Amino acid sequence: MNTYFNINYEFDRQTIWNQIDEQLQKEGARYICVADGNILQMVHKDLEYRRIVNESLFSICDSSWVPVFLKRLYGVEYQQYCGSQIFEDLTDRKHYRQFFIGTSQQILDGLRNELSKTDPSVSNMTFFAPPFCKVEDFDYPAIAKMINEDNPDIVWVALGAPKQENFMFRLQPFLQRGVMIGVGAVFNFYCGLENAPKRAPKWMVDHHMEFVYRVFSEPKKQLQRCHQIVATLPKIYREEKRKKSY
Repeated sequence: MNTYFNINYEFDRQTIWNQIDEQLQKEGARYICVADGNILQMVHKDLEYRRIVNESLFSICDSSWVPVFLKRLYGVEYQQYCGSQIFEDLTDRKHYRQFFIGTSQQILDGLRNELSKTDPSVSNMTFFAPPFCKVEDFDYPAIAKMINEDNPDIVWVALGAPKQENFMFRLQPFLQRGVMIGVGAVFNFYCGLENAPKRAPKWMVDHHMEFVYRVFSEPKKQLQRCHQIVATLPKIYREEKRKKSY
C-alpha cells in the first residue's frame, strides 16, 4: 500500500484479493474504498472525509488519471482498477456469500436476475434497498443485525460518494465480520435494465475520457461534479510534486 494524493492506495490486484481473503478469516469487519476522481477531489478538500477514506483497509484506484500523474511524477507503472472490475472479479469467483445494499429495488431485482444467470446461488442472497435519508439517520444497529444474521463475506455498498464511505465507516463497528466495498453506480451497469446508466465504452476509458461519456449520459448530475474534479486536479498534482521534492 502506498499513499499518493492523500489516499492510501493498493494497486496490485493479487494483493487486494489476498487481503480480502485474509480479512475474512478475522473477527470484525473492514471496508474498501473505490477512489475515483470525485473521491480524489473530496479527499483534497475535506479532512474529515479524508480520515474516513484512509481508515479503510485500503483504496483501489478508479481514476485513469492517477496512474498518468504517478508515471510523470515517480516513473512508476500502475493500472486503474475500477469499481466495475473488482465487482466482476469477486462475483465471478462464485465462492463468496454476498450482500447488496443500495440504489432502488428495481435495480436490485434486475441485478439479482442478471447475476443469477451465471451463479444460481445469488438468488438466495440479500438485496437490500435502504430508505432514502441522510447518512447520520440510518438505523445502523438494525442494518448490522440483518447483515450479521445473513453472515456474508462481501457487502457491496452502492450509495454514491461521499455517502457510501460515511455509511461503511458508521456501520463497521456493528458488524461481526466481512468486507464492505463501496462501488457507486456499479449496480446500474450490471442490472440489465434498458433505462439504467451504462459504463463508458472501453476505448473512452483507455483514453481517459470516461468523464465525457458521463456528462453526456447524465448532464444534470455530472456537469458540476466533473467541473469540480477538473478544477481540483492541477492543485492536487502540484501538491504531490512538492511532496516528492521533500
